[in-house]
Amino acid sequence: LSDRLPLWGALLVGAFQNLIGYSWVWLIVTGRAPVLPLWAVTALVSCVQNFPKSRGPVVGILKGFAGLSGAILTQIYTMINFPDQASLIFMIAVGPAMVVIALMFIIRPVGGHRQVRPSDGLSFTFIYSVCLLLAAYLMGVMLLEDLVSVSHTLVTIFTVILFFLLITPIIVPIALSFSEEPRDPVEEVLLPKSEQQEAGKAEQSDQEHEVIFSEVEDEKPVEVDLLPASERQKRIAQLQAELFQAAAKGAVRVKRKRGPHRGEDFTLMQALIKADFWLIFFSLLLGSGSGLTVIDNLGQMSQSLGYDNTHIFVSMISIWNFLGRVGGGYFSEIIVRDHAYPRPVSMAVAQLVMAVGHVFFAMGWPGAMYIGTLLIGLGYGAHWAIVPAAASELFGLKKFGALYNFLTLANPAGSLVFSGVIASSIYDHEAEKQAHQHHIQLQMSGLLFSGLYGQDEVLKCEGSVCFFLTSMIMSGFCVIAAVLSMILVYRTKTVYANLYGKSRT
Repeated sequence: LSDRLPLWGALLVGAFQNLIGYSWVWLIVTGRAPVLPLWAVTALVSCVQNFPKSRGPVVGILKGFAGLSGAILTQIYTMINFPDQASLIFMIAVGPAMVVIALMFIIRPVGGHRQVRPSDGLSFTFIYSVCLLLAAYLMGVMLLEDLVSVSHTLVTIFTVILFFLLITPIIVPIALSFSEEPRDPVEEVLLPKSEQQEAGKAEQSDQEHEVIFSEVEDEKPVEVDLLPASERQKRIAQLQAELFQAAAKGAVRVKRKRGPHRGEDFTLMQALIKADFWLIFFSLLLGSGSGLTVIDNLGQMSQSLGYDNTHIFVSMISIWNFLGRVGGGYFSEIIVRDHAYPRPVSMAVAQLVMAVGHVFFAMGWPGAMYIGTLLIGLGYGAHWAIVPAAASELFGLKKFGALYNFLTLANPAGSLVFSGVIASSIYDHEAEKQAHQHHIQLQMSGLLFSGLYGQDEVLKCEGSVCFFLTSMIMSGFCVIAAVLSMILVYRTKTVYANLYGKSRT
């Protein structure tokens, strides 16, 4: 839709999907309608296009707020204090749709969006600071409301402060609108018409005499990659000239490869035949799918370990998820900007962190739920800042909407298999085993009377054994995902050296 419609049109479709989908959930919960599937929406494309040179921070901030939305809406619901919980679904159905419709004409690609402003670094630092303050504030408020009986007036004050923190980032665009900045040497200014014409002629001339640069890039000696960026470009240009001369004499035959190369603009069909694309997909499926399995089963996991207030872990993982998205975007940007190293290496780190978190869940040690929630939340959230940025770097921005939405299919696919099949089957098996043992104990003690134990009784599993095997399997999946990410790192080192090596020199 983002390729075919104006951005406000795609946002309007998303708003109606949110309204209709969650409204139907509300009708189902209140008994007014039968069950139907629902849809979801993301509005990421325009901001990645507006800040192509700061993809990590932009994606991290946007996806971070998406991850924190659950905790924010929970606090708003607490302030409104509806008499029934179904009203929360109605609020989610109407509220976000109204916000999107009100702001959909503001979100758009802007002129000169490929420029790098001197204020970009300070602006991102300010917004990052607001994000961290918001996460810390929400964590403190939720812990206070969970441990202490708080009056409704105080809850209202907390929510008003929350709204103030949420709108604080608007200071950045307002301040930049009223200030003129000096041009920075790295700013990509628009050329005058005369220069544009000359550049166009030069580009046309280059195309007429081009000897497939990508073939030279693929066939160049390995030692060329070890040269500094400027020397590497000269050496490749020399190889290109030699290849052109040989082709003109008929000594060699230059065969053009079909389709674009890494770093160029791909269509979805072109990306689907690339190994790099499927490495990202399956790494995301294993990593984020295992994290979503924890999120789906967090209530049962905490209950099986004897925790009464299970909702506190749901709120905590929402906040850690937020910090993982923001932090993942920030640290992955440091890796590519300061070291010109492939961004997927940060995804491998996040997946190894998740592997350790799954082990904590499996062991069920005292306090393991808190540590496991922290590690899984951070690692899972980091995926959704790193993957969109990496996909846009390797496969371009032109069809980014289609590419990104295909990659997001890995998340529900992983959840369907890991949570819907593996986790639920193992939990039910352990619950049935415990119920059978309990039944035998009652028979042996002579306390089992007719009707006290029925087949309709809800099965419940207790102890770390309920999710031990599941967590260890998920930990293994995360290790495999990290290996896939490192394979992608090895395959794309040259691409990132060309993309970011120049900026370092």
